[in-house]
Amino acid sequence: MIPRVLSIAGTDPTGGAGIQADLKSIAAFGGYGMAAVTALVAQNTLGVREVHVPPTAFLAAQLRAVSDDVEIDAVKIGMLGSADVVQTVDAWLAAVRPPLVVLDPVMVATSGDRLLDADAEAAVRALCHRADLVTPNLPELAVLVDRPVASTWDAAVAQARLLAGDANTTVLLKGGHLDGAQSPDAIVDADGVHPVPGRRVDTRHTHGTGCSLSSAMATLGAYGLPWLAALERAKLWLTGALEHAEALHVGRGNGPIDHLHELRPHIDVARGDLGRSWSSARWDAIASTRADVDACAFVRGLASGDLDRAAFAWYLGQDLLYLREYARVLARAAALAPSADEQRFWAAASVSCLEEEAALHQSHVDPAGLAPATSTVDYTDHLHAASASGSYPILVAAILPCFVLYTDIGVRWRGTFDAGHPYADWLTAYGDERFADSSATAARITDAAARAASPRVRDAMAAAYDRSMALELAFFEAPLRQQT
Repeated sequence: MIPRVLSIAGTDPTGGAGIQADLKSIAAFGGYGMAAVTALVAQNTLGVREVHVPPTAFLAAQLRAVSDDVEIDAVKIGMLGSADVVQTVDAWLAAVRPPLVVLDPVMVATSGDRLLDADAEAAVRALCHRADLVTPNLPELAVLVDRPVASTWDAAVAQARLLAGDANTTVLLKGGHLDGAQSPDAIVDADGVHPVPGRRVDTRHTHGTGCSLSSAMATLGAYGLPWLAALERAKLWLTGALEHAEALHVGRGNGPIDHLHELRPHIDVARGDLGRSWSSARWDAIASTRADVDACAFVRGLASGDLDRAAFAWYLGQDLLYLREYARVLARAAALAPSADEQRFWAAASVSCLEEEAALHQSHVDPAGLAPATSTVDYTDHLHAASASGSYPILVAAILPCFVLYTDIGVRWRGTFDAGHPYADWLTAYGDERFADSSATAARITDAAARAASPRVRDAMAAAYDRSMALELAFFEAPLRQQT
């Protein structure tokens, strides 16, 4: 299910808070975000400059436009601003009755100033009765229960229990305004207090944190997670978003959090013509090795058909020994693969080595009595070492050159020889479109593994890939070298 989540809130043109933050948070958890604007706010990371509140009739029209057409799974309510706006939202909630409502009562500015007049504050208190979850910060919690701002966790818990009881709702108690190295939160409901511990992230980039957490909770709640489980997941995400906030370089004040930090490593900006994927970049990086392969006497003789038959037979014998080990390595990749599709791909490739390719080689050479040459052992030892590392990204990077290099040679030579060419069957096999499709799939899998990997692992992937390419060159050079 993809949760359809409606944010009812004000705007932030810099994107860090309000409906912009809500939509990012909803998207970060795979939801479909929608928004109805309560106020147009001219603000940035340094502060608020001006607020324009459209007529409430227009807000009502926005809300009806959404609910008349779209089935809503959750609603997150943020900045409302006036009693009239609160009453407009309350009337819509009463009419539509969405299955889940999260209220983030925006009532107190970062400076500590009250944002609402007395009538609006009373209206927000009443609106808490409509909410399944209320997510105030400590100053807002104090306003809702008409108490001084809590300065200790125990005092905050007492206020949250008071609000939960009075409004017959669940409260997300946030300890971020308290002092100390820890930043605990809790779900407070009729069953008690359910704390979620957490450490404080030392950063000034906290703009929009409350908006983001409440919309994340709405999305996770729409998935069906209980509030405690939702808070545990959202808090893990929010901690990471705070830790990655500095890297955004947005604004000169209290900057926004990085809502997409969990997704960013998986975003492939290299699709289409936008850039280069990891596999394409590595292919370019080893251009000199590929040029050496093309210039190799064995490869040139293979293309022309002038290659000594004994040298080719020796090569095929070594290739047959190599493929037997390569099949084991591919089977290991299938065992490590994170998805069923990738498991099936590597398993099928392993079987192909043992059946189709081995049959081709055995039609040229008798495998009896074959012993692996140094070039063969070097290559298979390298692949087995990658396999033994237990790192799926490193292993697939080491595997990939055997796919893409042979595909490149086969595709470039396809159609350049006639049926009488002495090595036509070998050349045709690697120029086959099915083998090219397999190579493309292997490259996409490796690219996905690289996107998810840390910089350290990507460096190890590059080393494994480059080493395999160098060993491919040595493998091509060995047949003629052993004859001299």
